[in-house]
Amino acid sequence: MDKEEKITELAKTRWAISLDWFPQNNRSLSVLIKDYLCPECTKKISGKGKQPSPEALILTIHKCCSKKNDFINDRLPILEGIFRLFLRNGNRDISLEELGHELSQLRGGDIYRTSPEALYRILKKDGYYGLQEVKAA
Repeated sequence: MDKEEKITELAKTRWAISLDWFPQNNRSLSVLIKDYLCPECTKKISGKGKQPSPEALILTIHKCCSKKNDFINDRLPILEGIFRLFLRNGNRDISLEELGHELSQLRGGDIYRTSPEALYRILKKDGYYGLQEVKAA
C-alpha cells in the first residue's frame, strides 16, 4: 500500500467519544461535559437535583448549548474543538475526512491542523476526552 492509499484509508476511519473509556480510566464524562452546558441548561439541570446521564447531557448540548455563538471557534485548542464538534453532533461517529472538513469550516479555513493525517495523530494521543476510533462491526 503506497502513501496515497494509506491516507485515503486513514481519512475513512470513524471516531467518536467513547462512553466506556471514562469509567475504564476512573473518570466521569458527566462531570467533564457539564462545563459545556449553557447557563440556561445548567440552571435547568441543577434544579432537578439528580445527575443526568452522559447521554442526556450530550443530547442537551446537541439540541441547545452548541447552537450558541462561539461554541466552536478558531481560538480553541484543536483537540478542544474536536471534542466540542462531537458534542455538537450528538456524538455521532464521523470519519476523519468529515471531521476535518467540518472543523476547518468552523475554524475559519484552517486546513493544516484539520487534515486527516494531523487529526489522526492528535486523536491517537488523546488521553483526556475519550476520543476513540470506532471499529467496524
